[in-house]
Amino acid sequence: MASFSFGAGNARKLATIPLYAAGRIFTLLVPRTPDEWVFGCAVGIGDGALALWEVAAADDRPAVWLVGSRREATDAAARGIRAVPKRSLQGLWRTARARVIVVTHGFGDVNRYAVSGGLVVQLWHGIPLKRIGLDSPETLRVPGAIAATPAAGVVRTLLRTMYRRAARRIRILPAASHLVRGRLESAFGLRDADVPVTGEPRVDVLSRGTAAVRRAEARAAIGRAVPRATPAARFVLYAPTWRDGAPDPAVPTAHEWTSIVDVLTRHDATLLVRSHPLGAGEYRPPFPTDRVLPLGSDLVADVTPLLPGLDALVTDYSSLAFDAALVPLPTLFLAPDVEEYARRRGFYGAYADVAGDDCAVEWGQTAAQLDALLGDAAEHGRRVDRAAALSARVHAFHDGRNAERVYRAILAGAVPAPAAGIADALRGAAGRRGPDDARPREGTG
Repeated sequence: MASFSFGAGNARKLATIPLYAAGRIFTLLVPRTPDEWVFGCAVGIGDGALALWEVAAADDRPAVWLVGSRREATDAAARGIRAVPKRSLQGLWRTARARVIVVTHGFGDVNRYAVSGGLVVQLWHGIPLKRIGLDSPETLRVPGAIAATPAAGVVRTLLRTMYRRAARRIRILPAASHLVRGRLESAFGLRDADVPVTGEPRVDVLSRGTAAVRRAEARAAIGRAVPRATPAARFVLYAPTWRDGAPDPAVPTAHEWTSIVDVLTRHDATLLVRSHPLGAGEYRPPFPTDRVLPLGSDLVADVTPLLPGLDALVTDYSSLAFDAALVPLPTLFLAPDVEEYARRRGFYGAYADVAGDDCAVEWGQTAAQLDALLGDAAEHGRRVDRAAALSARVHAFHDGRNAERVYRAILAGAVPAPAAGIADALRGAAGRRGPDDARPREGTG
């Protein structure tokens, strides 16, 4: 069963309006420090927050990580990261006092009631393909108990107002490219100056060092996370996206499982299944096999560093397709509900612009495509070229220094200059001469 839906989330948001109001009063009374930072991330100690933390720590920036579980606290301690519980009084105080607040998903990554007045850096957690934020009707879904009542319209308007006001607190939201920048500005209702093109810190790990070293390190990490996997096997990751609380329609049938495992066995491959952490799907074959193994968020909080160790990705609407393009990793698209999903959630641009014209709608097609990908060098090369072309469209930087650019943007915004804003300071830092120049080239920064 799915663990979250926008309707349920919005119901909780409406119920906590008094707490948000109290938090706003609290932050007006508590002065913020000149330079202390707090970090938080919904998936744990990872993602873009960790990449930015490492840059800030190297500069001796006073900072603390706000954790939401014992596991996160343990992971933070193992990395030498100072951490406090975000839902504690100390977490409230640290958030209220921080000059800079770094999140990757939402204000709940830190103490959500104390972010007002801080310089909020929303790193986000992937390039959007499906519509998000204010661009998606799902974001403003009215709780089920209200949806059929005359109050639905009023509640929807209230939710939109709340989302817009929350988004206005964001001072910096880094974009991977100018193409992505437009999507983020629209989804969050932000100005150009708030969405600098710096590249995403979360994908720096996919550009640092040599491809051989990245692959060796990623395969070693996969081996630690999934010890049952054959070390020399090919790895295929299946990563379906979250369907807003609805069941996943792509769970294979018994017959499809047989076809999938036959292909995997033929090519000595293992399918690693990563359901979205906000959803659930029954991805267990109805017969014993080590060719299909789970790789959920309980095993690996942040899957991005593992991408270079894979041989293929299968997904539907996940932003992982854009991350994988940096490797570049061949990607197969399986979307049995693409028409319904486009109607209900919507895409930025046409889905075929990313998935191509050979998107599968059932596992039989996907198994055949995977068979060709793993067995035909020419088909493998074609898929790699497609991934590289996608990367060129959505990633302006490929130098592993995105976190450094974001860090400089934060410093520029934390202490406002008399005649320069964040965008002006970043333009100089990133080597951009003006709006009419070509987009930043690889290696700039």
